[in-house]
Amino acid sequence: MFNMHATTQLLHSIPVDPQTGAIAVPIYQTSTFVQDAPGINRGFDYSRSNNPTRQELEKIVAKLEGGTTGAAFASGLAAIDAVIKLLESGDEIIAVDDIYGGAFRLFEKVYKKFGITVNYVDTTDLGAINRAITSKTKLIWLESPTNPTLKISDIRAVAEIAHRYGILLCVDNTFASPILQQPLKLGADIVVHSATKYIGGHSDVIAGLVVTREEAIGTQIKFYQNACGAVLGPFDSFLLIRGLETLPLRIAQHSRNAATIAQYLESHPLVDKVFYPGLTSHPQHGLARQQQKDFGGVISFSLRTDTEAAAISLVTNTTLFHLAESLGGVKSLVSHPASMTHKSIDAATRKAAGVKDSLIRLSVGLEDPTDLINDLETALAIVQATQSENGIAQQLHHC
Repeated sequence: MFNMHATTQLLHSIPVDPQTGAIAVPIYQTSTFVQDAPGINRGFDYSRSNNPTRQELEKIVAKLEGGTTGAAFASGLAAIDAVIKLLESGDEIIAVDDIYGGAFRLFEKVYKKFGITVNYVDTTDLGAINRAITSKTKLIWLESPTNPTLKISDIRAVAEIAHRYGILLCVDNTFASPILQQPLKLGADIVVHSATKYIGGHSDVIAGLVVTREEAIGTQIKFYQNACGAVLGPFDSFLLIRGLETLPLRIAQHSRNAATIAQYLESHPLVDKVFYPGLTSHPQHGLARQQQKDFGGVISFSLRTDTEAAAISLVTNTTLFHLAESLGGVKSLVSHPASMTHKSIDAATRKAAGVKDSLIRLSVGLEDPTDLINDLETALAIVQATQSENGIAQQLHHC
């Protein structure tokens, strides 16, 4: 058999239905399955425990990430929740300091009261990780790239540290997707995705995925999936399979568009700093080149006027960039992390992790990049005009 390219392998890992020849995976919209005798079935008994559509999705994603076991959940947070259930009271987690607000809320408002504590460190600093490890550390939690300042952690090096101490390493691979990065092949034990984002790709489904390197850990995750019940339904599973079919093409275009826009923003006089791993100015640009195939479709940037008012002025004056939560869809989105995705994190912690009041996050879609730049140019001009008016008003006040 000849060697196939990754895109071809992905498309043909989605099976033709052996019963009917349907080229799309059928939606088994059923809650239960008729048994031949008590306890004797055809591989399925109840759709919370297993469902043919969800099973195909889980197989495809496990193969795409290079893992043994996949599990699909009702949301990205449900996927994270299943991973944390591997721990026990008294265990500690080392987590990236620039963490998604929902994960922070889950760690601090839910699991902390059950005796699981989290130490937040800059995981780009291997020394900081080493110093944070204690005898109680059982899990290292990475996002790479992080949400929202797009820090890149050395997954292979962190995996070596984790395994030296018998610690599990989990990587949230949402921003890169399995097309650009496969953390399990770099040594991670577990990968999670908010499949709502790039894997779904059309802003029409909420879903989460867990993939494990070892079958034993995967068996534990599957147990929690069934026991706790936060499973992905058949139709949503179908939507993710459909999204996977175009994922390589979409990721390539997202990345091209984002690179063009990041270069534009870096040259704009109102922009203070651009966070995008594809820029040579990014502190981990070289590392990103090593462990990612491209740089993705998310950009964050801060304004020279570091105020919430300036940022809100921008995000409320774009037309093609819609102001909304989430990312990874075909249409471009803009958000203000401090008041949206990361509002559950207290201001001091948020700012220490680099999430300034003026930070803006873009999810660059599949529109023509020239149109997107024109949209940002208009919004930035409004911000500049507002600042000029405020400056004149202050001068008149002092007169």
